[in-house]
Amino acid sequence: MTSYLLEKAWVDGAVRDTVRVEIEDGVFTSVEVDATRTATPLRGLTLPGFANTHSHAFHRALRGRTQRGSGTFWTWREQMYAAAARLDPDTCFELARATYAEMLAAGYTSVCEFHYVHHQPDGTPYDDPNALGHALVAAAETTGIRLTLVDTCYLAGGIGEPLAGPQRRFADRDADAWAERVAAIRHDDVGGAIHSVRAVPREAMPTLVAATEGKPLHAHVSEQTAENEACLAAYGLTPVELLAEAGALGPRTTAVHATHLTQADISLLAETGTGVSLCPTTERDLGDGIGPARALADAGVPITIGSDSQAVVDPFEELRAWEMDERLASTSRGRFVAADLLARTAGRIAVGEPGDLVTLDLTTPRTAGTGADEHTAVFAATAADVTHVVASGRVVFDGDHARIGRALAAAVGRLWS
Repeated sequence: MTSYLLEKAWVDGAVRDTVRVEIEDGVFTSVEVDATRTATPLRGLTLPGFANTHSHAFHRALRGRTQRGSGTFWTWREQMYAAAARLDPDTCFELARATYAEMLAAGYTSVCEFHYVHHQPDGTPYDDPNALGHALVAAAETTGIRLTLVDTCYLAGGIGEPLAGPQRRFADRDADAWAERVAAIRHDDVGGAIHSVRAVPREAMPTLVAATEGKPLHAHVSEQTAENEACLAAYGLTPVELLAEAGALGPRTTAVHATHLTQADISLLAETGTGVSLCPTTERDLGDGIGPARALADAGVPITIGSDSQAVVDPFEELRAWEMDERLASTSRGRFVAADLLARTAGRIAVGEPGDLVTLDLTTPRTAGTGADEHTAVFAATAADVTHVVASGRVVFDGDHARIGRALAAAVGRLWS
């Protein structure tokens, strides 16, 4: 059993003073507000850990490279393919380990890894067909982040188009072969993904839905207007409608991005209890557009955040971008209040919940004088203000951001060398 005395902590929807917590077997067993008993002190504002619901760890190698010059999502994709072509199990492990450490240092204590690079460059499976997936699992275990490995099915180069170039690394023979491979992954928390309506044909989708019954199911959805147009031209349906037809929507499903939705799409997501993972720092970096966050929330759709391409790894910036993008799109402020954003994206400091603690320094140039409450977290703090992180009761970050940077430099340098 480990105990901490939190100077200030976000508990039950408000910042409380002098909160004593006990963690045993990875979960909170006691939470006491206005505590008088002593424990290991954590000075600053402590929040529950954030959930990162959409990540491509190897994209971290693209930061600072794909932002040069002009282009579109589609030109960015070619640069991403170049990075994917360089991955092997060793570089995948090293890069994921450094990226997951960066996530922990930023305040993410769990991650859904949307894993789609599976095989050797020519498409031949490794001796262990899940060598790259197991490298991700090992990286998560080493760093202490809780991982849901969302293994991704990728069968086509586009609607009605063959696979080309690096895409061969992504693809299994067919949906049944994908399901057979995924069943052999050695990890306790494995889900599946329909990469997109571009990469998984209509007739293959029901196989994926059946293979992931009772498990998480994710899909990139309506990230680009071109994707919507191609889907309508081929099937006479929007991507959301196509997924609904396949039985892919529901409470276990997360639609990633969901940027260009119709009102009928939003209603379908709400009626089925399907969640949406917004990735605003990636969506703005790629020029994808601004998703309908307020309309989704008003319809009752659960919304979370993801770091996606790792252009930024910072849950505070994701929340800030979520609200600021809404302001730009609506010309109105206060579309989401800070407490609502935290409630949607972070865990809870409560008995029975995972023992996750993220502590912010309240004396930095960014946070000083900002009120030391939820508004400090959402509208002032950055990942650089995180001083201490506990995940499932384990100290996973001690405030040494420079150490995280050195590991990232080594891992990214190795990939590109």
